Amino acid sequence: MARPVTLFTGQWADLPLETMAQKAKEFGYDGLELACWGDHFDVEKALTQDGYCESRWEILGKYGLKCFAISNHLVGQAVCDQIDERHRAILPPRVWGDGNPEGVRQRAAEEMKNTARAARKLFNCAPDAVKAQLTRVVVNGFTGSSIWYYLYSFPPNPPDLVEKGFADFATRWKPILDVFEQENVYFALEVHPTEIAFDIVTAERAIEAVNGHPRFGFNYDPSHLGYQGVDYVAFIRRFRDRIFHMHVKDVWWADTPRLSGVFGGHLNFGDSRRYWDFRSPGRGSIDFEEIIRALNEIGYQGPLSVEWEDSGMDREHGAREACAFVRHIDFEPSRVAFDAAFERK
Repeated sequence: MARPVTLFTGQWADLPLETMAQKAKEFGYDGLELACWGDHFDVEKALTQDGYCESRWEILGKYGLKCFAISNHLVGQAVCDQIDERHRAILPPRVWGDGNPEGVRQRAAEEMKNTARAARKLFNCAPDAVKAQLTRVVVNGFTGSSIWYYLYSFPPNPPDLVEKGFADFATRWKPILDVFEQENVYFALEVHPTEIAFDIVTAERAIEAVNGHPRFGFNYDPSHLGYQGVDYVAFIRRFRDRIFHMHVKDVWWADTPRLSGVFGGHLNFGDSRRYWDFRSPGRGSIDFEEIIRALNEIGYQGPLSVEWEDSGMDREHGAREACAFVRHIDFEPSRVAFDAAFERK
């Protein structure tokens, strides 16, 4: 059976959930991956308001849509980050509070624990048709990082500086992951610049830091790996047991020198001087054929969730096109060797 194709609502949080659901149905999607901001899914309301979780399913069901994961990237970012004025714009007031950095980090950690509880409550009341397809309950998100700004080691980093950063990540996230364990929910980190893990090497170190916690894994997104020069197909095979969810997102990078490089030159997305930029699925440099083959190899049966970002394209055109693209590239693995008919009996 083909994997469900969903649309991540993070880039559509300016729209009410009902409007988003109506559009997603028209675009051809099977469901939505609900962002925990805007009107789409509110963690506090899920835990305190009777009928709130049911109301999400009612809206989705009205348009024949399902949901297999929720995502709380914005709050997760604040758990380990060096907090500054940028975070105020992405955090709920209850998490930002008075803006004291350590207080923000602690409140963000509690919100992530509550996100696990809210996810469990949401999926406990899911329709039977969703439960039948659900492989696990997943919260996608970010972790933040206290050491990201030490990426380029000059002035030279002291030998233990990076180790302290991974230790800080473990100290802050192990208690969160323990709540995920209690709720039977999985946390899927989107490996990404500014997170504790942004490539294969740091992903391995993150797993080690939390002692291989069974609830810690990845929301696989090739777009954040490809332009860095990371082997994004090898990532799938390397972490085959920790790919809890995946984003279909494309990125283009130049094959000739540009005026800015991998670090972006402080240029906004969409600037033609960039070395790389996000593109609508199928219009960038990512080899999705090899990704599907690798996902088949590891037995991934979760959703293929489009995270649509393209500064040069109308988003509704892009989302519709992306849905058709994903359905075209997805295929089931063979159950028999193609040359089995030639074997001697």
